[in-house]
Amino acid sequence: MVSAISDSSQMNSLAEAKQLFLDALALQKKGDLEQAEILYVKALALAPERPSVMNNLAAVLFRLKKYTEAKRLCERLLEINPEDAMALLHLGNCQVALKSAEAALISYERALKIRPDDADTLTSRGIALLELKRPEEALASHDRALAIKPDFAEALYNRAKALRELKRPQEALASFERALEIRPVFSEALQGVGNALLDLGRYQEAADSYEKALAISPELEYVAGTLAWARMHGSDWRGRNEEDEGLVNAIRAGKRSVPPFIALSIADSPQDQLLCSRTWISDKFPASPAPFPRGAHFRHDRIRVAYLSADLREHVMAYCLLGLFETHDQARFETTAVSFCPDVPSEMRSRLKGAFSRFVDVQRRSDREVAQLLRDLEIDIAVDLNGFTTDGRTGISALRAAPVQVNYLGYPGTMGADYIDYIVADRFVIPEQHFPYYSEKVVYLPDTYMASDSRRVIADRTPARAEAGLPERGFVFCSFNNGYKINPMIFDVWMRLLAKVEGSVLWLREGGKDAMRNLRNEAAHRGIAPERLVFAPRAEKIQDHLPRQRLADLALDTLPYNGHGTTSDSLWAGLPVLTCLGTTFAGRVAASLLNAIGLPELITHSLEDYEALALELATNRKRLSDIKSKLAQNRDTYPLFDTDRFRRHIEAAYTTMWERYQRGEPPASFAVEPIDNWPPMKKRRSEGETLPRGVGTLSQVAAPIPDDIKPGLTPARAMQ
Repeated sequence: MVSAISDSSQMNSLAEAKQLFLDALALQKKGDLEQAEILYVKALALAPERPSVMNNLAAVLFRLKKYTEAKRLCERLLEINPEDAMALLHLGNCQVALKSAEAALISYERALKIRPDDADTLTSRGIALLELKRPEEALASHDRALAIKPDFAEALYNRAKALRELKRPQEALASFERALEIRPVFSEALQGVGNALLDLGRYQEAADSYEKALAISPELEYVAGTLAWARMHGSDWRGRNEEDEGLVNAIRAGKRSVPPFIALSIADSPQDQLLCSRTWISDKFPASPAPFPRGAHFRHDRIRVAYLSADLREHVMAYCLLGLFETHDQARFETTAVSFCPDVPSEMRSRLKGAFSRFVDVQRRSDREVAQLLRDLEIDIAVDLNGFTTDGRTGISALRAAPVQVNYLGYPGTMGADYIDYIVADRFVIPEQHFPYYSEKVVYLPDTYMASDSRRVIADRTPARAEAGLPERGFVFCSFNNGYKINPMIFDVWMRLLAKVEGSVLWLREGGKDAMRNLRNEAAHRGIAPERLVFAPRAEKIQDHLPRQRLADLALDTLPYNGHGTTSDSLWAGLPVLTCLGTTFAGRVAASLLNAIGLPELITHSLEDYEALALELATNRKRLSDIKSKLAQNRDTYPLFDTDRFRRHIEAAYTTMWERYQRGEPPASFAVEPIDNWPPMKKRRSEGETLPRGVGTLSQVAAPIPDDIKPGLTPARAMQ
C-alpha cells in the first residue's frame, strides 16, 4: 500500500513537472525569460536531472546573460551524459560569452562529432572562429550551416559579420539583407545592415537602418551612438543638440549606448569620456580572469618594446611614427611591430617592415595567441597604438600581454582599463587637474606628445588653384579634418566668416554625397551660396595631399575634436592652423602642436576669440604673411618636427617605466625632462651633438597648463 502511494506521488510530481516544463516552454517562446526560468527551476526540483529541462533552462539563463550559471548547468549535464550534443552546444555558447572562444571551439567540435549536420552548432562554431580571428574558416562554417538549412537567418547574419571582418562590405550587406527577408523583425540584422552601409559610405541609408533597429529594440546596445555616428559622417544635424544631450545622459547612467571613439565627438568632458570607456571595457574587454602573470621580470641587454597596431600601412599614424621607428636607439632598445592589418604591398609597408628589429603579422591570430607571443618574446613594454580606433585589439592587453602596457597616439583619451598602465601625453593635452579622469598614469613628454617624421616628402609641384576647383582670387579657408568632426557650432562660425570676408571660400575634404549635399544645404540655410563650399577629392598618396594645402590661406580647426595628424600635416606643409582650446584630450591636440612649433598666437580660448582672430587674419594680409614666415622658419628649428629630439624623450619615458617595474614599484605619473641646450635642429645635426636624457617629478618639470594659457609661452622660454 505504501509503495502504491509512493508511486502515485511520483507520477503526480512528474505530471506537474511536465506541465511546468510546457508552461515554461511557452513563456520562453514568447520571450518572457524571467518567468520561464522560475518555472524551469520548479520543474527541475520535481524531476531532477532531466536533460530536456536542464538544456532549456541553460538556454534561458544564457539569454538572460547569466553565463556562469548556464555554464555550470551544462557541465552538470555533460557529467550525466558526455554525449549530450545540445549541452555541448550550450556550453560552447557560454564559453564564447565568457571570452573563452578557444574552449568553445573544442565544445562545438565535440558536438559536431555527435551531430555533424547540426546547423545551430555549425553557425555557433563560426561565431567562435570569428572571435579567434579566423574569418575565412568562420565563413566556411556558416556556409555549411546554410547548405543544411538555407533559410537560417542567424547563420546569414553571422556569415555577414565574417564578411565584414574580411573587408567585403557589399557581400556582407547582401547577407544581412537576406537574413531580414527571412525574418523581417530582426533588429540585430538591421544593425548589421547599418554597419555595412557605413562601411560603404552610404551614411543616410545607414542611419535609416539604425533607426529601424531601434524602433524594434530600443535598448539595442550601442546602436544609438552608432546612429549618431552615421549622421555625423553624413552631416545630418537634425536634432543634433538634443541627440548629443541624450547620449551624454546615457553615458552618465552607465548604459551601453555609445562606443568610446564616437563619444570623443559628443562628450566634451573628460569625466564623461572616462565613464564611457569604463562601460565599454567592462562589457567588451574585461580583465581576463586568468591573465598572463604580471610578475615576470625579464632581464635583457636591451629594453624590448612592442608596438601593436592595425595601422602599419598607408595611414596617418604610420606617417607620424615612421621616423621614430627608424631611429630608435638600437643599442638600448629592441623593437617589435605587431601588425593587425592586411599585408598590402606599398612603399610605406616596406619601410615599416625594415624599421623594426622584428615585424610580426598577427592578423589571423587570436588575442590569446598574440598575448602568448609577446610573452614568449619576453616583451617588456607593449604600446597600444590603436586603443578604441578601427580594428584595435584591446583584448590582447586585457590578457596582460606585457609587464608594462601603454596607451599612445591612436586613441586620444583614457581607455578606462586597469590593465593599461600609462598614457603618453603632454601638459597641454592632459592638464594635471584632469589626472583623476584617466585610469592610466600620465607620462608627460616635454614638447608635445605627438611624434613626427622630419624626413617626410612633399611633392615639389604645387598645383594651381584652378586644378583644385578653387578661385584664383579670394581668401581660402580650409579644414581637412574628418567630416564627423564638423558640427553646427563650428559651422556657424565658419559661415559667419564667409559672410564677412568677401570672395572667400571654405575648402573641405570630400566626404560622400550625403555629407556634401547636407553641408551645402546648411550653408544656404545660413545665407551662404552653396558653391562657396569646395570639396577636395581624396588624394591617393599623402605626398600629393600635402602640397595642395599650400593653396589655402588659413586652416580652421574643429571642436570638441581637433585635427591631430591633419594639423601636423598642415603645419608641415606650411599652412597655419587656427585652433580653439578644448576641454578634453581630443580638443587640445592642435594647441599642443602649435606650441611645439612656436605659434601659440594661433591658440584661442573661446569660439568668440577664434572667430575674431580668423577674421583678423583673413583681412590683415601682413599679419598672416608674418605668421606664415614664422611657421616656415620654425618648422626646422622648433621641436614639433625634430624626430631625434622626440625619440630621445620617449625613450627616456620607456626607460623610466621599465626601471620602475624592475624595482617592483607600481606605475606612477612622471614627466620627462627636456633635453638640455636646445639649439636649432639644423645646428645640432651639423655638429653631431650627443644630448643627455632624464626624468623628473611633475613638480620639478611640468607645472599644469591652466585653461587660460597665455599667448607667448614658447618651448624656448620654457626651457631657459
